[in-house]
Amino acid sequence: MNSTDSAWLVAKCLAGNEAAIEALIRQHEAGVFRLALSIVGEAAEAQEISQETFIAALRSLPRYKEKQSFKAWLYVIALNQSRSHLRKRKFLDKLKAATTSLFRLETQKQASPEETIIHAEKEAAIWNEINKLDERHRIVLLLRYFQELSVAEISEILNVSEGTIHSRLYTARERLRNALKNLHGD
Repeated sequence: MNSTDSAWLVAKCLAGNEAAIEALIRQHEAGVFRLALSIVGEAAEAQEISQETFIAALRSLPRYKEKQSFKAWLYVIALNQSRSHLRKRKFLDKLKAATTSLFRLETQKQASPEETIIHAEKEAAIWNEINKLDERHRIVLLLRYFQELSVAEISEILNVSEGTIHSRLYTARERLRNALKNLHGD
């Protein structure tokens, strides 16, 4: 959907058009859910955050500025709702559990028990190191590689320059690379 279509849909939502509200939610619900899931780690909690995100977005819709893409604006709300949820419930450790299903080191195949254990240990080591990153590096990494957002979109969502996003991504990748290299002694 281009910005003209989004502007039209937002205008219809502001006018109280229920079909437009439903269309707006349907269009963005999967992305908002994935973002929340990648941050809080529990599907039920991510669903709750998704609902809270859309409620907050609909309440704040009159303040939406068209100079920012609707998707980026909505993701800022989802990110803030997710962060708030984490602060309240202290579920940072559960990030690993929910995102493991989203992240695969290798393609799924019939693996021997030994391969399964090795794979699980590798994944656990990676998520352990991701969890050790500070929030600003972890969030950028999640948005880029799990939400597959562009650097420009991440920049807009976090309200920092694209150069800062590149820098944070580089730092996060280097920290992970070094930690995993030290962990495996390679």
